[in-house]
Amino acid sequence: MKQFPKTVLPAGLLILATLWTGAVSAAQLLNSSYDIARELFTELNPLFEKQWNEAHPDDPLTIRQSHGGSSKQALAILQGLRADVVTYNQVTDVQVLHDKGQLLAADWQSRLANNSSPYYSTMAFLVRKGNPKQITDWDSLLRDDVKIVFPNPKTSGNGRYTYLAAEGFWQQKNGKNSPETTKQMAKFLSNVAVFDTGGRGATTSFIERGLGDVLISFESEVNNIRHEYGEDDYDVIVPPFNILAEFPVARVDKNTERNGTQAVADAYLDFLYSPAAQEKMTQFNYRVADPGIMAANKTRFPPVRLFRVENQFGSWAQVMETRFNSGGEFDTLMAQGR
Repeated sequence: MKQFPKTVLPAGLLILATLWTGAVSAAQLLNSSYDIARELFTELNPLFEKQWNEAHPDDPLTIRQSHGGSSKQALAILQGLRADVVTYNQVTDVQVLHDKGQLLAADWQSRLANNSSPYYSTMAFLVRKGNPKQITDWDSLLRDDVKIVFPNPKTSGNGRYTYLAAEGFWQQKNGKNSPETTKQMAKFLSNVAVFDTGGRGATTSFIERGLGDVLISFESEVNNIRHEYGEDDYDVIVPPFNILAEFPVARVDKNTERNGTQAVADAYLDFLYSPAAQEKMTQFNYRVADPGIMAANKTRFPPVRLFRVENQFGSWAQVMETRFNSGGEFDTLMAQGR
């Protein structure tokens, strides 16, 4: 694996550091982000620091990062992590900062374009070279001889998108509320070799521990893994019917008020929509909001038919209540597979 950037600290240490030192300087910005975004922000942050520092030579900026499963990162903020901005991979992990902590405004998603999602992805499969199990789509994952690796939907937005992408596919085939879909989801989960807490842990299990026949993660991540670990050793499959995985960003209002960082936080989030940032995102295999940049990079991204969570399943609040909260559908199906 690549070494973590020097500015990345575990969330717990960042909480302690913040509590010990008090208010953060206006020349510092803390971005709380999801597990597998380390390399992306290692590239993006210096671009914004340079832009900011040229305009504010007397107030040079340092951006720090905190990474982990997105739900764990949100919990860390609720417990005191003084992050100025969040760049997560699921709406609910931002929304909870309003619902449980009143740390940001209820209308946070309308502040920026595309539901405050400057970039997006979908789910993809990483298989070993030559695709020895001949995995082609979600149905392939139901075979007895196929073992799957993806992060736990209880702790990872990545895992929740995987779960919902599979369920949406079988709902599309069988019709909503079909008992067949329930059977397929139970079989799908019973084929999981290991549930790690976040996307990076799942990558470690598949690549370094050699577990499973297929790793399911964001399209961006599986392509980055293949590039890092050997394009001659792995293949990528993007199922043509798939889920829209939005990556929402937001300013944490109460923290930026206390830290004196509202202006730089807003500028940073605006920067994520800039051509320079959007182009950099495509280099890490993320799909972006800018249609011109997407057109210029179309060979990176196979065509897919994407469905929105809200259109297929209802609101994210409903999804969390019925599927991922304690005693929900995920727990029920896991118990059936034991």
